[in-house]
Amino acid sequence: MKAIKEIYGVGILFFYYLKFPLVFGWSILYFGLEYADNTIMHLLWLYCFLLIFKDIIYKFILKKKI
Repeated sequence: MKAIKEIYGVGILFFYYLKFPLVFGWSILYFGLEYADNTIMHLLWLYCFLLIFKDIIYKFILKKKI
């Protein structure tokens, strides 16, 4: 159980700084420059998108500090 919490913590910390460049950058590369299909990047993009969505929910709907 501790390992799962560490992986989650590292993921949050790592993607805290990379979520916006990854969401917008991968979208531009994939749709604009027609990069090849990459399942791992799609999963990372989804993870970052969910982090952004969580931040929006917390900030504007629940009015809580993150």
